[in-house]
Amino acid sequence: MSVEREFVGLDSPVVGRAGSGGYPCQGVYHRPRGSRPTVAIIASHYNVDFSEHYLADLCAARGVGFLGWNTRFRGAEAYFLLDHAVAEIGVGVRWLREQAGIETVVLLGNSGGGSLMAAYQSQAVDPNLAPEYGRKFIHDAAQEVPGADLYISMMAHLGRPEVLTNWMDPSVQKESDPFSVNEQFNAYAHERQIPFPQSFIDAYRREQRDRNNRITHWVKREMDRIRDVGHYDRLFLTPRLWADLRMIDNSIDPSNRPTPSCYLGDPRRANYGIYGVGTVSSLTTWLSMWSLSDSQCTASPHLARIRVPALVLDADADTGVFPSDTVKITSALGSSDLTTRTLQGDHYLSDREGAREEAADLIVEWVKKRV
Repeated sequence: MSVEREFVGLDSPVVGRAGSGGYPCQGVYHRPRGSRPTVAIIASHYNVDFSEHYLADLCAARGVGFLGWNTRFRGAEAYFLLDHAVAEIGVGVRWLREQAGIETVVLLGNSGGGSLMAAYQSQAVDPNLAPEYGRKFIHDAAQEVPGADLYISMMAHLGRPEVLTNWMDPSVQKESDPFSVNEQFNAYAHERQIPFPQSFIDAYRREQRDRNNRITHWVKREMDRIRDVGHYDRLFLTPRLWADLRMIDNSIDPSNRPTPSCYLGDPRRANYGIYGVGTVSSLTTWLSMWSLSDSQCTASPHLARIRVPALVLDADADTGVFPSDTVKITSALGSSDLTTRTLQGDHYLSDREGAREEAADLIVEWVKKRV
């Protein structure tokens, strides 16, 4: 079945339309050519462009519409605010229901989008978002958003603060010096033995959490300081964020993943590089997205509010989502109709011929049985 694609550009209920003419909310709607399906998937992410998601054409060719949807934070992670993103995802869901004729909306939470789409559905069924430190209110457009009918978690992380903390290098001595190292917590030290002893793992995890909390404390002090002199926010860097011990030691959360490895290849090289999640952030975005103590981008409480049928997929060779992560997602979901499947392949299902087609078959079959 051939596929046709339609560009969808819409105003943001938060910022309207860009002065240059562009629409902040943008995506591509994929559907079977010449037909008007009544079932559609919508996929969105915190900052990654999902408009041409690798499953979009595959699902559309199988008879299910697919809206790859971007909020205005596509490529603008440093400025992310959860309530604004939720409001802008709502724009896409409304377009599906009111313009595309969709009767059954399926949220696809892929990778980082897992916790984001969980937060969306959670807010739709039981408004719960609260303003972060330094903000006075949640935007009105996020207070009432239309809910979906099905939820899919696919190679999803536990949440933004969890993934950043699990990946961050606790051996950073000074946040202002990306090459400062406390050798006590240096997982990449040449003399470090693998597999790591449990005592090192436990201390390492504690220090990761402590680092996240130290940054949060600094962020709040800095926010107070700059606002006292008439400003409202600033950007800052968080170095060395590719150091999850599971990227190095496959005996921790064992799976078929290669080690050492991460999404950027060699984790030690990536850890001292400039690319990755959370490397640049505003003070407000740190609290909204990355802070263990303050962020509402953690999946578990939102998953507990999801009562619609849910499908949880993971990949057996994923180098960034690990078996215990999927177990926690499954355990947190409030759905009574819950299906879990493990696919063979990497995080993007790009390393095995036919893996993406297999995923599309599984998803579309699961969806159609519930329509």
